[in-house]
Amino acid sequence: MNRKFTLFNATSLTLGFAFLYLPMLILIIYSFNASKLVTVWAGFSTRWYGELLQNDAFLDAAWVTIKVAAMSSTLAAILGTMAAYVLVRGGRFMGRTLFSGMIYAPLVMPEVITGLSLLLLFISIGLDRGIFTIVLAHTTFSMCFVSVVVSSRLVTFDKSLEEAALDLGCSPLDAFVSVTLPIIAPAVISGWLLAFTLSLDDLVIASFTTGPSATTLPMKIFSSVRLGVSPEINALSTIMISIVTVGVITASLISKRSIARKQGEERTAATVDASAA
Repeated sequence: MNRKFTLFNATSLTLGFAFLYLPMLILIIYSFNASKLVTVWAGFSTRWYGELLQNDAFLDAAWVTIKVAAMSSTLAAILGTMAAYVLVRGGRFMGRTLFSGMIYAPLVMPEVITGLSLLLLFISIGLDRGIFTIVLAHTTFSMCFVSVVVSSRLVTFDKSLEEAALDLGCSPLDAFVSVTLPIIAPAVISGWLLAFTLSLDDLVIASFTTGPSATTLPMKIFSSVRLGVSPEINALSTIMISIVTVGVITASLISKRSIARKQGEERTAATVDASAA
C-alpha cells in the first residue's frame, strides 16, 4: 500500500537526521579548523591531523584498544558459539535455566555493576590489572551478544544436513566442523564484529578493570575531554567516523553483490531446468 509523503513526514525525517548527524558534521568541519579554539573558525588546516599522528599517548591508547578488541572478540566468538550450541542442541539438562540466565545476564546488567564485580574478583584473586584483565572483562560481557546471534541461526538450522554427514561416516566433531560451522559462519562473524565494536566503544567496564599500564582509547578521550575539547580530539573522532563509514559502505556493497550473484545463479538454474524440460 502506497502512502503519501506528507509535509509532516518530510519534516520529521529532516529533524531526525539533523539530530543524529548534524553534530558529527560540525565535528568533522571543525577538525579542519586552524584555531586551537574548537568553537572559533580561523581557516582551513590539516595541522591537527599531523599533530595527532605525533601524539604518542593517543597512538599507544589506540594500539591497546585494538589489541584488546581483537583478543576479546575472538574469545567471545568461540565461547559464545559453544554456549549457543549447548543451549540450542543440548536439550533439557540439569541447570539449564541457571546456565542460560548466566549467559544472558550481562545483556541486562548495568555496566557499573559488571565492572565493579569484576574489579572485586580480580582484587580477591590477586590478579594484576592490565590488558589481560580488560580482555577477560570484555569477553565476559560481549560473549552473550555472540550467543544470541549464533543461537538465532542454530534454531533455523536444518539438522538433516548433520544427520546426513553422520550417516556418511563423519564423527560428531567432523560433522560440526565440515557442515555446521560453515553454514553458521556468517552468524559467528557477525557476533565477532559485534563483540569487536562493543569492545572498541567500552569505557565503563574498562575503567574498572584496567591498570596504570593499559589505557584504552575511550578512556584517553574521556580524560582529555574533561580538561576541554581539543582540535586533536576532533581529528581523532573524524578518523573514527571515516573508518566506520567505509566499513559500513564496504559491507553493504559486499552484501548487495552476494545477493545479486545468488539471484543470478538461481536464474541460471531456472533457465537450465526450463531448457531440460
